[in-house]
Amino acid sequence: MKKQSIVLGVAPTKRSFLSMEEAKRQKDKFMAVIRSIHPDVVTIVDIDDICENGILYETAKIPAVVDKFKAAKIDALFTPHCDFGEEQCAAGVAAAMKVPTLMWGARDERPNTDESRGRDTQCGMFACTKVMKRFGVQYSYIWNCETESEDFKNGFDRFIRVVSVVKTVKNLRIAKFGARPVPFMSVMANEADLATRFGITTIPISPNAIAARADKIVEEKDPRYEEYLADIKSRMDTSAMMEQQVARAAAVKLAVQDLMVENNCGAAAMECWSATSILGVPICMTLGEMADEGMPISCETDINGAVTLAMLHAVTLGKESEFLADLTIRHPQNDNAELLWHCGPFPYSLKDPASKARLVGGQERFELKKGDITLCRFDDIDGKYYLFGGEGRAVDGPETNGTYVWFEADNWKRWEEKLMFGPYIHHVGGIYGNYKPVLREAARYLGMIFDDADEQGVYSL
Repeated sequence: MKKQSIVLGVAPTKRSFLSMEEAKRQKDKFMAVIRSIHPDVVTIVDIDDICENGILYETAKIPAVVDKFKAAKIDALFTPHCDFGEEQCAAGVAAAMKVPTLMWGARDERPNTDESRGRDTQCGMFACTKVMKRFGVQYSYIWNCETESEDFKNGFDRFIRVVSVVKTVKNLRIAKFGARPVPFMSVMANEADLATRFGITTIPISPNAIAARADKIVEEKDPRYEEYLADIKSRMDTSAMMEQQVARAAAVKLAVQDLMVENNCGAAAMECWSATSILGVPICMTLGEMADEGMPISCETDINGAVTLAMLHAVTLGKESEFLADLTIRHPQNDNAELLWHCGPFPYSLKDPASKARLVGGQERFELKKGDITLCRFDDIDGKYYLFGGEGRAVDGPETNGTYVWFEADNWKRWEEKLMFGPYIHHVGGIYGNYKPVLREAARYLGMIFDDADEQGVYSL
């Protein structure tokens, strides 16, 4: 699975006449913390070679800092305040870069005294954010807290994930495998507007291209083919299928993977069941397997569903798999639980260890694991884009076929009303973990309306 890569510019600031020694002490503390958070994902670009002790307080240094950050092609900017700071410096760099910007400063230990002056960090940040607003800078904020606190660590972690989502959406290429199934008007999307508004590009690829590539993989005895076929059989019970069907499913998955890589696509939307006659086998297993490759694919040519999956994948910094589910039925006994189901495209990595994986007719069959789950749905109506999001948990429920998980919310009635009255369909994306704050903040940067599942919308009768 391909992990995300984030380049972060860090430009600490201090007030010119306040203590440099104290400012450096603060800088050394927070730099040690942020360098320890996702070092495999985040590349930090500092200004140690430009400013004294790597702290910006002279306006004359702004152009050099901006030039370095532009040369490094930073994805985001962090402007920590070592004390009151210089708002013209912090805002000047942020306004020039036009990337997601993080504001924060450490909590002062004490107030001013007659003998010595403190840092007045919070005071300076109030001033700085006003200037940021005037300069049109869109920024995030971690509330005034100690450097060593969990609030700071969690806030920085969330900001990196927000940047990952924003970067992913603005560079997203979606492989569109076929047309939407005729009955599914609900999955229609405005591809031209997605390109104009977000920079999302769709790349049409015929299901016939998948079939032809699968034939080639088999005919040319691609060395990956036999290895992957053996891998499938080692993980799933394939006894309900003929050998040639299992083999075809393996070849189709490799074909889809190759076509996505060749077209530089990070996600896809698949015609699926209506293209089975072309592909020679249901595509369901491929969708689940591709999620575990870091290239999620939505069912039924759901373009907005593909965007949803790409956002969820980015939330985890490319380290975990996501799934696209139908909202199907309410739990027979639990009024706050809903069955998240699809005919067999969920990623194997999310399988409950106690659930036996089977492959039946090219479709996977197993239950997902227990744990906290974040659900969301990107969708649009009348030129407005929405991101519905909320958190819940996987719970016990009746066994069924396909791939599934029973999802419990705090108040399913409120969720159901939101989904019914909003511009959404029967598809939602799911990821394990609690990521609603990240999605909410990413939606703000992307100009989407965040539709919070925890807030009451239009009531049902």
